[in-house]
Amino acid sequence: MNANRNFEDRLGRLVAWYGDGADGSSPTQKQWRHIMSRPADGPVTLVNFFKLREQALYRDEAIAPNVPGSGKDAFDRYAAVSIPTMEKVGGRFLLVSPFEANFVGEVEDWDLVVVGAFPSTDVLLSLWEDADYHAVYPHRTAACDRQKVVVCGG
Repeated sequence: MNANRNFEDRLGRLVAWYGDGADGSSPTQKQWRHIMSRPADGPVTLVNFFKLREQALYRDEAIAPNVPGSGKDAFDRYAAVSIPTMEKVGGRFLLVSPFEANFVGEVEDWDLVVVGAFPSTDVLLSLWEDADYHAVYPHRTAACDRQKVVVCGG
């Protein structure tokens, strides 16, 4: 019973911090549940696809920078904090690269591909629960017109 309550409390906190994911800017409750239901000590890799906005779109004026900027500018603000925070909690980047083209399958249009590896699900969740990461996440939301994040084991 206590473990289930802790699970639900943690889930509620993450959804409250990042939103319900209905707009595609963060995980949905179902996606959080999937991640949180994985083995806590099993490795996880995330493959991120980002399409950046021409102009950053900040929904919260308190977070918006004083000078307007591009989606790339907003993403750079996000990366300046998220990269060292990911490394601090124990994750690492396997790839950060501009998207070039599809080789097989349906044609997609992205600007950036980022592959991050975490030694465990707990480490991944600790990134999302980190105060610095939480504070900088609105820059990612402002930067991205759309994004796709694929979860892979190992």
